[in-house]
Amino acid sequence: MDRELFGREAVLDGLAPRLIGLPPRGFQKVPFEHRDDLPAVVLTGGRGMGKTALLKRLHSAYRQRTPIALIDCERAEFTERPAEHSLSWSPVTEALAELGEQLAPPVHGAGAVEFPRLAAGLLAVASLGWQPHDDENIVAEGLRLGLLVEPGSRWRNQTRTWLTKVVAKLAAMASGVGPGLDVVVETTVESLLDDLFNRGQRASADWYGNYPGAGGKAKRGLTLLALHFRRGSEHRVRAERHLVGALRADLDAAYQGMGRLRRVGRPVVLIDNAQAPLGRRLVEPVLRDRAEGKRDHVVLVAALRGHDHPALRHAVRRNLPEVRHELGWRRGREIASGAVAVELTPLEPEHVRQFFDLTDPRQLTHPKLARAVHRLTGGRPMGVDLLARAAGQDPHPERFTPASLLAATVTLREDREGQEVAAELLARLVPPSRLDWLTVLAPAHDVPSAEALAASRLPGEEGRTGLAAVRDVRTLLADEHWPPAPGHFVGDPFLRTLLLHRLRYGDRDFGRWRAVHETLRDYYRDRDVPRRLHHELALGATEGAVTYLRETFALADARVWLDELRFIASAPHFDDPDARRPMALGRADASAPPPGSDTTLHLRIRRLLFAVWQLTDPLALPDDEVTEKMGYELGLLSELHSSGNEVLWQASRSWPQAVREWRVPAAGTTGTTGTRGDGA
Repeated sequence: MDRELFGREAVLDGLAPRLIGLPPRGFQKVPFEHRDDLPAVVLTGGRGMGKTALLKRLHSAYRQRTPIALIDCERAEFTERPAEHSLSWSPVTEALAELGEQLAPPVHGAGAVEFPRLAAGLLAVASLGWQPHDDENIVAEGLRLGLLVEPGSRWRNQTRTWLTKVVAKLAAMASGVGPGLDVVVETTVESLLDDLFNRGQRASADWYGNYPGAGGKAKRGLTLLALHFRRGSEHRVRAERHLVGALRADLDAAYQGMGRLRRVGRPVVLIDNAQAPLGRRLVEPVLRDRAEGKRDHVVLVAALRGHDHPALRHAVRRNLPEVRHELGWRRGREIASGAVAVELTPLEPEHVRQFFDLTDPRQLTHPKLARAVHRLTGGRPMGVDLLARAAGQDPHPERFTPASLLAATVTLREDREGQEVAAELLARLVPPSRLDWLTVLAPAHDVPSAEALAASRLPGEEGRTGLAAVRDVRTLLADEHWPPAPGHFVGDPFLRTLLLHRLRYGDRDFGRWRAVHETLRDYYRDRDVPRRLHHELALGATEGAVTYLRETFALADARVWLDELRFIASAPHFDDPDARRPMALGRADASAPPPGSDTTLHLRIRRLLFAVWQLTDPLALPDDEVTEKMGYELGLLSELHSSGNEVLWQASRSWPQAVREWRVPAAGTTGTTGTRGDGA
């Protein structure tokens, strides 16, 4: 469905067709924007911003229409070294073999792609792990890589015949003292060139004569490549760079002459999670070769978590709307200038509304729910998608608020049971090994308060103190490119809200929720009154906040007072049913004001506190009557403040306006500007 685009049509319908030469639908040719020198496109953004979804959509749109492959650099197959073939394995060789397998099959109107150069290099490296009398493994690995040369039974038979000879030679050499590794490699390479590449594919093997130090000799080049791979360090980097070049050279060769592949679009390589070490080892050789004039016509699109990766320091940067019609790219002097970094920005409110129109065709959800989901998620596509799906799958979607949607069930596959939305989101956004730590630390405001929580609420792990959790979590948040925010240990509002939801409902009696907020309440008792009251409010104790705001109202600077009101009222709230609306409107019973206090002022501030608490909560739907009440109470308070009349009067106008425009009232401002909601 189109919702999977997450508003990314600028790439699918604009940039990609101009690079590939083929539209995502139909077979009419599209003029190339860059004919002889292609940039590598790097999609950037945090977790849940739709990078993976966009790569998958590109893959499905062009599959069987032009050679295309998609790999995820964080897959276990590329990160966990197998016990066998340890000398001949690396994430790069494993990834290149899979890319070749995905790119090889025939596409509509054209033949298959052959990878003789890549196969020769991978077979030479594979021989590093071959041992005499290990017939079964040698044949299995050799057949798999051999089929990259030419798919089909004919080539399978030729490869099997060649492997039989290799096995026999290795066995003969092992009759006395076992052969050295260099001898095994040289023997394999010599047999490879003489028996397997001796006719039609010999010209492809000769490409290795260009390997550094080969002196134009293919045998020497292939042998050096394998031995350099074994040595590791910069030697392996050189060998892997040449193997990446072999893949691109084979793809370019497939489009030469009068072959039918000239009828389709350029070949496409899609690399997800390119921030992983494997991603850099695949992309950097392409950038270096192209910068040195070794050009190719492979469309490379990578997705990278984050925005400021050091490797992209000199990349050309474009925002999403800019790439719809023209990329406007030119190569600079720096190697990284061969990349164009395209930031995937958050969805607009209109995109979110379209999601809900698709998932809720009966239009039963609350009219403000889509906009409230945009505020809650900050436009993060993953969150929007799952929340919209959950609403559409429920028989009574009219009952939902953002809070109840987080607790709703979403079914993603027919053969899988439904999952709670909040839990599913956290499973995608946070490594499970650190989820408990993040959950406990989510209410903290800074490093010291996080350390106070860790010291009392997080047990030591394998001899380490709970304080180590704070350092680990800070590192995780930075490495995962979650944005910081003043006043919050977990800066991203959406992630923080999900973690607070888990903290609240992680146990039936809310014991951990109470313990964490009580710890912070006690920590701030003699340090920071507003922060102490913030956590009291989270625990359901409201009178302390009302009393403090009443007692400081006349003496405090009005801007400071509004700042503190806004901060205290940003306390997370999960009570069901939600009693804040009737309290804000003065329709619910509450405790009597303290004796001797100004009863009118006390009740007015109580109503204002509950109104701000409800209206700025990202898990609640805005209420028009409460909004009017907030402005009304602020207006009346302005008449009671001797020096802050103007500030409070302006707030009585700007704060309701900000709520109507889905902005958080800016604390202490006298104008009409506000800031986007920042979550609980």
